[in-house]
Amino acid sequence: MKKQRQVPYYQYIISIICTAIIVGGGSFILFRSVLQSYIVNQPSEEENLREVSQLYNSILEDYVGKVDKEELVEGALKGMMESLDDPYSSYLGKEESTALEEEVSGSFEGIGATLGLEDDILTVMQAPIEGSPAEKAGLKMEDQILKIDGDATEGATLSESVSKIRGEKGSDVRLEILRGEATFELTITRDTIPLTTVSAALDEMDKTIGNIRISSFGGKTFEELKTAVKDLRKEGAVSFIIDLRQNPGGLLDQVEKMSSMFLKDGQTIVQFEDKAGNIIESKASSELDDGFKVEEPVVVLVDGGSASASEIFAAALKESGKVKVIGTKTFGKGTVQTVKGVGQETSLKLSILKWLTPEGNWIHEKGLAPTIEADFPEYAYLAPISRSSILRQGDQSEIVANLNKMLKALDFDVDETADFNEKTKQAVESIQTDQALPVSGEVDETTAEQIEGLLKVKIQNNDGAYNTAIEQLQK
Repeated sequence: MKKQRQVPYYQYIISIICTAIIVGGGSFILFRSVLQSYIVNQPSEEENLREVSQLYNSILEDYVGKVDKEELVEGALKGMMESLDDPYSSYLGKEESTALEEEVSGSFEGIGATLGLEDDILTVMQAPIEGSPAEKAGLKMEDQILKIDGDATEGATLSESVSKIRGEKGSDVRLEILRGEATFELTITRDTIPLTTVSAALDEMDKTIGNIRISSFGGKTFEELKTAVKDLRKEGAVSFIIDLRQNPGGLLDQVEKMSSMFLKDGQTIVQFEDKAGNIIESKASSELDDGFKVEEPVVVLVDGGSASASEIFAAALKESGKVKVIGTKTFGKGTVQTVKGVGQETSLKLSILKWLTPEGNWIHEKGLAPTIEADFPEYAYLAPISRSSILRQGDQSEIVANLNKMLKALDFDVDETADFNEKTKQAVESIQTDQALPVSGEVDETTAEQIEGLLKVKIQNNDGAYNTAIEQLQK
């Protein structure tokens, strides 16, 4: 999977897979309805599979060690999927299949992060869910998890690592994180993770602009979006911002219905191409959107974490609806997956189609370019302050360097070095005084939370993409 710039520390949007598990990483679209006609069952390739059968029998008959038949078959299935070298196609065992059902259907207990193996390293594949334990603790997309409760993840399977991270609500899990060159620890308290995909509010300064954040495309997102638009209209909104930043995708039928709301009937939403080059178009219609249309001015926000269904939506509105898309280049996932049962408790997630923009562009591994480029300031991408130890004068580390960058962003006169010197101490004391904390000049957990909270406010006030969207709608 290609690397993307890290998501802003305080700009977290819900990710489509909200348990601590996904095989291969990335987002997906469940393939259904009319597109099922593209699935063709091929006859069994008995000759090609004869060697597999011979190997299986040889192991059972001759291997000197203990053999578990179920594990042997599961290993073969996983091996076939891994040979495709497609991060979006994977064999889902019992735990993975169960997790997938939970992700689509409702709520569950966990930390609210999507994990996968990237180059055999346990990695956070998508932004944590907004308001989730992982988000509150400061976990970010592309963080690498080196240890779980002191145990190294190197050499462990994804399922093994996930089983250690998942647990009962209220229990803690301690993670050692590698972000860039910095290593730090986070303690996360597990909780119930709800799957609400749309949040909406009027802009704080301009009450005629409705801000709608879509975190993912779940089973109820179309209805949630309709409700949000209706409510904002009643409150006085005459234009809308649709924020898809860090939205990794979701269900195809939902994005088709939602895109149709913003387009005229007959306009193309998306095209699909099968392995033989056959193409079918999905077009806006009252059958899709129930006749509910949004005709007010709209802009769409995207970033490097906007993937799959998010890109379908943004491309549809950009190319067919001539809507301005603001932000940074999107992730670039141009394939469609279907999920099919393999056994009674296992399943298969397989890429079966390419999707193309209304103008016929395949953005896979390239991304969708925004109409207007805008982003957060650089300090929005700083790591959270490690809680592994109290920071004090005389310390030297990358953690201190990160702290000094935060303090510099908050307009304190500090040196952007790895040294916790007198200037750093004075800045920390100033914050502690202003926030009515014990004045020690040291950064403990409470002081770290206050520093991050102050930075959060500054980042929100300097959201380049959002501020540009406001300017465009006020013209």
